[in-house]
Amino acid sequence: MRGDAADGGDEADTRTTTPSWPRRGLGVLLGSATALLGAVHFLVAGVVLGPFLLGPRTRSGALAILMVGARRLAALERARRSAFFGDLFPEHYKASDRRILRYLAIRASTGLLCGVVVGLLVLGAVLAGLLVSGAVRGTLGWDELLTQVLLGGVLLFLDVQGLYSLAALDARTARACFGPSERELLRRRIDELATSRAAVVEAVDAERRRIERDLHDGVQQRLVALAVLIGRARRGRTAEQAAALLLQAHEESRGVLTELREVAWRVYPSALDSLGLEEALGGVAERCGIPLRTRFEVGAPLPRPVETAAYFVVSEAVTNAAKHSAASAISVAVALDGALLTVRVEDDGTGGADGTGGGLTGLRSRVAALDGVLHVHSPLGGPTTITAELPCA
Repeated sequence: MRGDAADGGDEADTRTTTPSWPRRGLGVLLGSATALLGAVHFLVAGVVLGPFLLGPRTRSGALAILMVGARRLAALERARRSAFFGDLFPEHYKASDRRILRYLAIRASTGLLCGVVVGLLVLGAVLAGLLVSGAVRGTLGWDELLTQVLLGGVLLFLDVQGLYSLAALDARTARACFGPSERELLRRRIDELATSRAAVVEAVDAERRRIERDLHDGVQQRLVALAVLIGRARRGRTAEQAAALLLQAHEESRGVLTELREVAWRVYPSALDSLGLEEALGGVAERCGIPLRTRFEVGAPLPRPVETAAYFVVSEAVTNAAKHSAASAISVAVALDGALLTVRVEDDGTGGADGTGGGLTGLRSRVAALDGVLHVHSPLGGPTTITAELPCA
């Protein structure tokens, strides 16, 4: 059993819809009845099980019996909150025994108090009717009528405010028992966003450094070699020597263009804008030196940030497999299921990929920036499977 905390996947559904006021009012009245049941349960359990709860040897058994009824009452309260107030709580969340007992104790007191407030409100409505009747019959003076109306208005305001406060307390205690509170969800979300922002900034800096290395160690060096060849051709003593050097310079210029095109593709593939994700992935397959099989099952347009992230997941994973895994085949599957895009890259290489390495860490940051998740499974001996789940909503 989990105690007072749920895992990250339970952060979902503590949202509330907005049911009608009559439905909410019925839920408040029903809450007074369930609070009475809770008070009776504690009273009977205290009388019957009290001596056993005090004994060290019998305490665990008596507490187990107490919790049988307590958990049923908690389930009833949870169903009431869901049916009449539209609350949605995490399905796998399991509250501790202490938290349930604390919740039921608060519910017993506030629910009964709410019943008293509702009773006073009904009594006030009856007295208001009698007051109106007396004013119509003329048995009540205007000064006394004004005093009664002023006093009744103040009491009505306090009564309504009391009901509102008790209903808000009921909602807060229910969320504290049946799932993470709104404050806890907000705190977790802020932590996630702060971590994601820092990771994105770090990934952008790493990408800039990689581009600088590509330009400095690749394109720049080849341009220097090209300049040297042209200079030698200009100083050539014979036409044949100059022609040979110019031919080498021409080949070198073609190589520079190819490498510059590769760098541009790694920065951002223009095919994403003009042809879409499927064609851009086809370009990855064409440039890959290993047989690559692609399965693309997307039947709806994708948001541009999701397309970009999916492309870079495939591109980086395929590049790593070609360089480090000694793989002989790579498969890529891209599928859209509802509002979730799943990108899966698998190779038959030697495995052992480091999920904390620079490349995969950058991918993880890119995916996390879109509230997605990146999974890396790479046991020694292979195969290596990289799966990215990207929400599209």
